[in-house]
Amino acid sequence: MYYGNIKNYDVANGLGVRVSLFVSGCRNHCEGCFQPETWDFKYGKPFTKQTEQELLDMLKPDYIAGFTCLGGEPFEPENQEVLAGLFRTIKETYPKKTIWCYTGYRWGEDLAEGGSKYTPYTDSMLNDIDVLVDGRFVMEQKDITLHFRGSRNQRILNPKTGEILDV
Repeated sequence: MYYGNIKNYDVANGLGVRVSLFVSGCRNHCEGCFQPETWDFKYGKPFTKQTEQELLDMLKPDYIAGFTCLGGEPFEPENQEVLAGLFRTIKETYPKKTIWCYTGYRWGEDLAEGGSKYTPYTDSMLNDIDVLVDGRFVMEQKDITLHFRGSRNQRILNPKTGEILDV
């Protein structure tokens, strides 16, 4: 897996101050994407054990509320094995910190068993994610007044239940 960027102090992609990882690779190619360079699966740098340790170190301070993963596309099958392991390690190391994840795919459809992006790692990822923002960015539904979403079709969910969250 490759990644394009890490933000150590991100306040735009989830509640509180967060550490964010922007993974590479996305097949959605949404019109108006804010970083189309991440569509390329080889964009940026390879994700290594050293990268994982750097993220864990960044998450250590008490003022860091948690971790956010976005892209690119975290739920591309090529990214899921590495991210499932990373999410599990974060939850084991920092059980009180939240994990947010952004995906252009739909919970209950693409990410459900039998869905187009379902892999042996999908359930593990969803189990460790506290908040899932799902749905493609749709330029015609762009709304800059929304919190933590770019377009009105996107949902903020509890990925364990599918419940829409009010954040």
